[in-house]
Amino acid sequence: MKKMLLILVLAICSYANAQKGSILVMGNVTFNSQKNSNSNSNAENKQNYFGFQPKVGYQFHENWTAGIEADITSNKQDFNDGTQFKDRIYAFGGFLRYSKPLGGIFSAYADLGVGYKNKKETNKNAIGQYYNDSDGFYVGLTPAIFIDIKKGFGLNFSIGGINYSALNNDYASGATGKTKSLYSNFGQSFSVGISKNF
Repeated sequence: MKKMLLILVLAICSYANAQKGSILVMGNVTFNSQKNSNSNSNAENKQNYFGFQPKVGYQFHENWTAGIEADITSNKQDFNDGTQFKDRIYAFGGFLRYSKPLGGIFSAYADLGVGYKNKKETNKNAIGQYYNDSDGFYVGLTPAIFIDIKKGFGLNFSIGGINYSALNNDYASGATGKTKSLYSNFGQSFSVGISKNF
């Protein structure tokens, strides 16, 4: 099925490259909802995940684009015992993209993003509700492939990247701390985005 879809896309595509001085608008939207139950323990939980990553940039050179990016992520889990967990992430920053045509309608590119990140966690149980708040900065490098479908409108395919974040944590107990994380998910994730050059 995937091969047939790729062949179909290639068959209907016409060649067009993004030009210097054009505006790039793109984004990814992710939604996942699942319900798990265990008949032995009568336990049940529901999970809803939503993510939105928009980008707007200006192509100031044949191979270079600079712009702003954002990341809005929400993850919520509800358990049948009344326990609830919410995790919300807000990030805003800038990105620099280097792109290189591969021939025809294909281009390879890599985005380097840097910016501010805020994470809010809410835990609710029978005792009460607790909040944890974290903020700091992030750095991410994401390589991808672009397929130009028609007149600058195309699809972006990514199989992961490298991400680093450093956050200062304020816990509900009044304690503070720091979290530094470096992770790579090359080959472990797959995303498809839509972009348009004006």
